[in-house]
Amino acid sequence: MVYHLVVKAKVRAAFGEISKGNWESMVDSLAPEFTYRFYGEHALSGERRTHAAMRLWWERIDRIMPNPRFEVQDIVVAGWPWNTTVATSVRVRTPLPDGSYYENVVNQFMKMRWARIYEVRTLEDTVVLQRALDVVAASGVEEAHAAPITDEQAAAGRSVRG
Repeated sequence: MVYHLVVKAKVRAAFGEISKGNWESMVDSLAPEFTYRFYGEHALSGERRTHAAMRLWWERIDRIMPNPRFEVQDIVVAGWPWNTTVATSVRVRTPLPDGSYYENVVNQFMKMRWARIYEVRTLEDTVVLQRALDVVAASGVEEAHAAPITDEQAAAGRSVRG
């Protein structure tokens, strides 16, 4: 179906933009009401429902793991424009302060309605991620061990560092 090919191309392009440092386009693709869930118990985990919290989350990534590169491995699209499901498998790689690299596979399940994402569930190997966050924290970036970012923090304009 042509629609599925268009969605796949847009998802691939979105990860390309994020790899260039333009994560704002991803935030802009979220519907006015959405849920973004990153599983685990670490500085990047949690659930966010506001664009402000998503921006704080991406800013945190910029500080603790700058310049991540995403390589799309697979995209599966099902449904119609009014009810679309997208599943991705994406390789992420970024340098760490000790000279090693963080490498993992991110699996995302997204729901879209009329080209706007209203649900994202992000899963990856949290043991690998936690090891990388430990390396970053050991280099002096305490935020790598901070509590997850919340919508309440974003609404209050509170700092999310450390």
